[in-house]
Amino acid sequence: MERAARLARLLLGVWICALAVACGNSTTAPSTPPAATNLITITSSGVNPKSIAVPRGSQVTFVNNDSRTHDMQSNPHPEHNDCPELAQVGFLRVGESRQSGNLNIAMTCGYHDNQNEGNNLLRGTIIVE
Repeated sequence: MERAARLARLLLGVWICALAVACGNSTTAPSTPPAATNLITITSSGVNPKSIAVPRGSQVTFVNNDSRTHDMQSNPHPEHNDCPELAQVGFLRVGESRQSGNLNIAMTCGYHDNQNEGNNLLRGTIIVE
């Protein structure tokens, strides 16, 4: 009987160790989504962030959290031709968001609010790496 009890304790210990190793080596991805790094938010305080870096081929999402409309365009004003992919953002109503086209060329894209092009708070840069 004592021998059976020892064997049972040994098997229980082996099972607990195996379970601990299996749980400690989990390869499951975390359940929280990654932070949005290609996001530019527009508020009454301006654009945030003022400058972001994205890999080539990326799109950037502009979100209008301001109480008025904005028309986000590429520099320079009035041609808007440095980064034509930003023309897809264009006019944003309050609460609206829109993505740029794919930014495929490594360069720095300046942008501004075409409705208020002199306001430096509504200017920024996207660095395409």
